[in-house]
Amino acid sequence: MNRIRVLIVDDEPIARRGVRLQLKGEPEVEIIGECANGLEAVATIRKLAPDLVFLDVQMPEMDGFEVIEAVGVERMPRVIFVTAYDQYMLRAFEVHALDYLLKPFDRERFLKALNHARSSLQRGDINRQLMALLDDRLAARKPLERLVIKSGGRIYFLNVEEVDWIEAADNYVELHVGRESHLLRETIGGLAAKLDPGQFLRVRHSTIVNLGRVKELRPLFRGEYLIILRDGTELTSSRRYRKNLDAILGK
Repeated sequence: MNRIRVLIVDDEPIARRGVRLQLKGEPEVEIIGECANGLEAVATIRKLAPDLVFLDVQMPEMDGFEVIEAVGVERMPRVIFVTAYDQYMLRAFEVHALDYLLKPFDRERFLKALNHARSSLQRGDINRQLMALLDDRLAARKPLERLVIKSGGRIYFLNVEEVDWIEAADNYVELHVGRESHLLRETIGGLAAKLDPGQFLRVRHSTIVNLGRVKELRPLFRGEYLIILRDGTELTSSRRYRKNLDAILGK
């Protein structure tokens, strides 16, 4: 088997160091990088495509689950969760046969998790357990109702229903609210996973629309649509997200 290319993701430097030291004596393992937050992790996973990620669950701005949602289960490497969560969350991992390390962990427990990941890679397993865990989590999660905006030294709250549409802007999203726009440090995929799918629809990779603001849909070529909002803004959908619009039209 080729060397296992590992990425370590944790917002605590001491925790990253702990994982790195545990891996030091493993000749089959190559550490290809470390990330201190979820946004860095998403970008690094997309760029380097590691075989295995030691992923902290609880991180500011974007937690471990949101990293997986942003990358996509189909593109996500094998995951060993590193967590300080309570027993309720640990039972969720166990039910779906996903491995985890509960901080602080010892050498024996670390090796057990690593060997489990090694066996999974050798078998070429599909991340079905990871998909099932995310499905359960999404089903139990209440849609986001307010956003916290930080701008010009101020912090204020914005009800999501006031947002007309959203577009990706690197590691930020731009929220269009009437004539105003606000930047929020969040990925488009991470935010899409938090919004009510009955109110907000992703119509292309970089665009989410508030359905309550849509005035008209005009079919274009190759399954695309021109989307006209009530304020006259014109957006276009992509073929990749056509099924989302077809579901709404079917209703």
